[in-house]
Amino acid sequence: MKKTIIIVLVGLFSGFSSYSQGCSDAGICSIGNSFQNSKTDFKNGIEIGNVFGTGEADLTYFSSYLTYTRTINERFSLSSKITYSVANGSFGQRGAFGDGYFIGNYNWKTKTTAKWSTLMGFKIPFTSSNLKINEFSLPLDYQSSLGTFDLILGLNLTYKKWDFNTGIQIPVFNNNRNSYFKEFSDTDDFPSTNLFERKSDALFRTTYTIQPANTKFTFKPNVLFLYHLGEDSFENAFGKRETIQNSDGLTINGNLIGSYAIDAKNSIELSLAAPFVIREVRPDGLTRGFTAGLIYKVLF
Repeated sequence: MKKTIIIVLVGLFSGFSSYSQGCSDAGICSIGNSFQNSKTDFKNGIEIGNVFGTGEADLTYFSSYLTYTRTINERFSLSSKITYSVANGSFGQRGAFGDGYFIGNYNWKTKTTAKWSTLMGFKIPFTSSNLKINEFSLPLDYQSSLGTFDLILGLNLTYKKWDFNTGIQIPVFNNNRNSYFKEFSDTDDFPSTNLFERKSDALFRTTYTIQPANTKFTFKPNVLFLYHLGEDSFENAFGKRETIQNSDGLTINGNLIGSYAIDAKNSIELSLAAPFVIREVRPDGLTRGFTAGLIYKVLF
């Protein structure tokens, strides 16, 4: 088993570009974690997570989140999540609350070994994506939120040790007030994103569960396909909207999750992720070359 885990890790992280599109801060990448198994003796769950990531140029990120899940019955559960992010780079350091999520999950009744569930939720931004340092406008890479109110829809299939989930995240209302212009900056690392408008994201993820006999460990290697469904745009210095060429397209991420059950109520989880395939242009500030997350979960 140790050799298997080492091989998986090497396969995931060898050969990746150091500045590539990682998981989506907009929220769609964590959609798989929102599919809850409601068949449990505990009605409440709290998840506390901290994620470290590398980004464009010299950027590093430290993101935290808190999730509360309430199981209503064996088929239906509700989750809420709050995020906080700190970005550090050549522009300086800036941290703020990011987004709030409200997710409902429904497990469909089935008589087969295949189990289906669906979810619907909303993302609410806590900022208008125009955080500044010393009154200087910052690119979206430094922002804790993209400033959009989003609708999130998802479908999940569990069959034996396999999980397949797909979803879409649609910006419904845009409150992005970012005012960054590349022309007024001393670097070309980040594109202009003044009054940025973002397109939707679609996701497909497949996960395989490995649970060694007589241990409290669980491993879940998974591959995530994320497609940005259109080219984003911004408003130039003359008040004209410009499309950002090649900002649409496919991202493929590799991810390995390892979990240790301390007891029936408490567990610790480690998540490592990096990209295989990236979009050519990524103005939304979601660039990650590598992420590592440590999560604590408790049921009560």
